[in-house]
Amino acid sequence: MNKGHLYVISGFSGAGKGTVVKSLIDRIPDVALSVSATTRTPRQGEYYGKHYYFLDKHVFEDMITKNELYEYAVYLDNYYGTPKKFVQEQLSEGFDVILEIEMQGALQVKQAEPDAILIFIIPPRVETLRRRLLNRNTETLDVIHKRLEKSSIEVDQMIHYNYIVENDKLEVCVEDIIAIMRAEKIKKADKQKIMNRFHQEFDNILKGE
Repeated sequence: MNKGHLYVISGFSGAGKGTVVKSLIDRIPDVALSVSATTRTPRQGEYYGKHYYFLDKHVFEDMITKNELYEYAVYLDNYYGTPKKFVQEQLSEGFDVILEIEMQGALQVKQAEPDAILIFIIPPRVETLRRRLLNRNTETLDVIHKRLEKSSIEVDQMIHYNYIVENDKLEVCVEDIIAIMRAEKIKKADKQKIMNRFHQEFDNILKGE
């Protein structure tokens, strides 16, 4: 069985990566979404085990000590991390896995899994990003300013991503990522296995079988 593909999707805070990932999961069968763990408090409409595993800080730090996280990062004074077990089990069973994580964690995954495919979601303009953050009505202006400052620092690190995809119109953005996933599947096909099969088929035809 071929190992599954690991796709890591990141983006500026407010770029809409969560909505993009949800649309991808709805559109693509047989792809697993890894649920991250975090110490931040749930936003309205978020549920434990579906959006995140919301953990106390001491529980999260215990997982770090026991090496139970695939990656972890600190973002705006909160821990974020990906439990190892689920990701590795899904990949070994041949399923593709999508991780929706922040940049710092994504780069850690890339170090551990060089074949991971990193996709960064951007807005059409920074003003669009600011407006989206304001329209959430979930954070103070000071927190929004910190998010924008963090995003401005992340610009230089975008170079480490395999693809940068603009999220202006959601459907177009999702189609672009689906095209990337199709192309990566073709590119990483088991060439030796395909060659062996064609050798056998040609031999059978040429021998009159």
